[in-house]
Amino acid sequence: MLARYWKKIGVFILIVACIFNVMLKFVHKTSLKQELEASATYMEQQNQDENKNLDK
Repeated sequence: MLARYWKKIGVFILIVACIFNVMLKFVHKTSLKQELEASATYMEQQNQDENKNLDK
């Protein structure tokens, strides 16, 4: 019986996984401001590390 319906079962699992993924992203969505601040902090840290390496 499973061999007969494996495509339908696979598609159903895929649809459920996609819906779960989208809902998880909506629930745990970070704001654009937080993303930009995190990126700026990361870039500053990278520049500081490069400057320290150049000074050595």
